[in-house]
Amino acid sequence: MSDAPVPSRRDAAVGGHRGDEPTARRALDAADGPTRATGLGALHRLGVLDAHTLTTALADPDWRVRRRAAELAAEHAVDLLDALADSEPLVVEMAAWACGERTDTSTAQIDTLSSLVENADEPLVREAAAAALGAIGDRRGVPAILTACTDKPAVRRRAVLALAPFLDDPNARVAVDRALDDRDWQVRQAAEDLLRAHGDE
Repeated sequence: MSDAPVPSRRDAAVGGHRGDEPTARRALDAADGPTRATGLGALHRLGVLDAHTLTTALADPDWRVRRRAAELAAEHAVDLLDALADSEPLVVEMAAWACGERTDTSTAQIDTLSSLVENADEPLVREAAAAALGAIGDRRGVPAILTACTDKPAVRRRAVLALAPFLDDPNARVAVDRALDDRDWQVRQAAEDLLRAHGDE
């Protein structure tokens, strides 16, 4: 174990740009969460962030570290189910986004994302989960996305766009057509943009 002092947040960030892996790793022992989160990002930038380190960070006591770990998990094969059940909505939102960026989606993840769309208290979480289901493109997520199409305006907008992979589904098409007359202009715009991109007038 090195006797070198724990670096500052700035030093950890600089280490990630200068190839200084030891400094980045020592940042993980910092007393403050933001420095630990920066250390994670530095290790990722250096290409040496391993699954064990990331999994440990997903259980960090500081939600800012967990959120950064969830973000980085978009490019690493680590289990995100606990992050999707985190007590901090901003961690859950980021974990949902990460799920949508990955190709190793499991049935459990789809079920959890669907449950978040339908039951999460925070609109931001419902919105992110609906978007993730659309990005994943698995038809098992369609019922939850359709539920999101009746949510608050911001959630509805994202849900309409999430139906892009499923326009051959009659229920999805009905939801998009209904969105053309939504009371929120941005929802209407999302539906128009989606149909235009799909080649429809």
